[in-house]
Amino acid sequence: MELKTVALILFILMYVVMIAKSDWKLYAIWFVAVLFTVLGIVERNLFYILSAVNWNVLMMIGGTMIVVYYFIESKMPNLLADIILDKCKNVMWVIILMSLFSGAVSAFIDNVATVLMIAPVGLAICKKLDISPVPMILSISVSSNLQGAATLVGDTTSIMLGNYADMNFIQFFWMKGRPGIFFAVELGALFTVPVMMFLFKKFTQSVEAKEKTPVTDMVPTFTLCGIVVCLIIASFIPDTPSVTNGVICMVIAAISVIYDYIKNKDKLNIKNAFSSVDMETLLVLCGLFIVIQGITDVGLIDDAAKIIVDAGGDNVFLLYTIIVWGSVLFSAFIDNIPYVATMLPIITSITAILGMEPYLLYLGLLSGATLGGNITPIGASANITAVGILKKEGYDVSFSDFMKIGLPFTLVAAGTGYMFIWAFWR
Repeated sequence: MELKTVALILFILMYVVMIAKSDWKLYAIWFVAVLFTVLGIVERNLFYILSAVNWNVLMMIGGTMIVVYYFIESKMPNLLADIILDKCKNVMWVIILMSLFSGAVSAFIDNVATVLMIAPVGLAICKKLDISPVPMILSISVSSNLQGAATLVGDTTSIMLGNYADMNFIQFFWMKGRPGIFFAVELGALFTVPVMMFLFKKFTQSVEAKEKTPVTDMVPTFTLCGIVVCLIIASFIPDTPSVTNGVICMVIAAISVIYDYIKNKDKLNIKNAFSSVDMETLLVLCGLFIVIQGITDVGLIDDAAKIIVDAGGDNVFLLYTIIVWGSVLFSAFIDNIPYVATMLPIITSITAILGMEPYLLYLGLLSGATLGGNITPIGASANITAVGILKKEGYDVSFSDFMKIGLPFTLVAAGTGYMFIWAFWR
């Protein structure tokens, strides 16, 4: 049996185990990652295996988790929760507002960082109202994924497309006399509001904030905002190292730890800060990176991309449709970064043969590949992070629990973007 077939079988079995027993997720991923290495599906070279891991994402998550720990300790999430409760008449609108807020932030900074910043506010609100945080945290996560494609700096795949197609920040808003993908994404976000109203219609409990929580220290808020500002600035600097965002988060985390020790001289609090880093989430991501590298190396992602393109033939509408919805499907189960990297040159080649501009298919690819990750809890790093946050709070999220929220979001947002892009770019 050839390695490609073995890799496909193991990859499918890994997902079957994760769907059937979500608490075995970490073991299933690492079992397959180790098998991939032993069988030679991933090159048996330590340096190569380490290079398959996206250290930028891991450092971003780890660093931001430490900063978020101090942010939570300062009671700022509680104050923000009080302010949001003042603006909403019931729990349903609290969830909707938090979701839209998450999406707006995610348009300008990484999705994982957004979840780590916004989730503590959502948890604080849920604790005040004594309700399960699962619907709110998952809505925050899928909204952050949804709007990551809105701007050049919102998601790794956006940056990849910008670099490949030589698109600047403004061209995500307006390009060649036509509205860019920003408006397709934002229109999709707007159409998710009725979806949330339907999904959370039973959350009719009234809300109020009787008094505002006092904040004990403003510095953690400034450091968290500092991450946002630095990530945006870094996105405009050309040719930065691939780990730039991760280093930014780690440096600001170190500054937070040093500040806390100088101020409080409390080693226990520093220990608690490091303990707040969700190692299971980091290990899940690390294992997935190795598995994805394996299926990439044996050509499964290339095969998937070619199937999509071959099925479209020379019919532009059919080709566009297959690329959008095929990307949604594939990105639900595989990392969208290697997928997009594979598809970009294929799309360029196909559009050159057809004698057409590639932007219709570029934007369709970005829209589908970004939104598809919302279908499953492991389709995007932000989803894995959100599920990890909930697990630390004592809430296990199964595939079906996640898909009850993620699937309607995806279908509505992707469908809206699909029609918008075709209307303006066909």
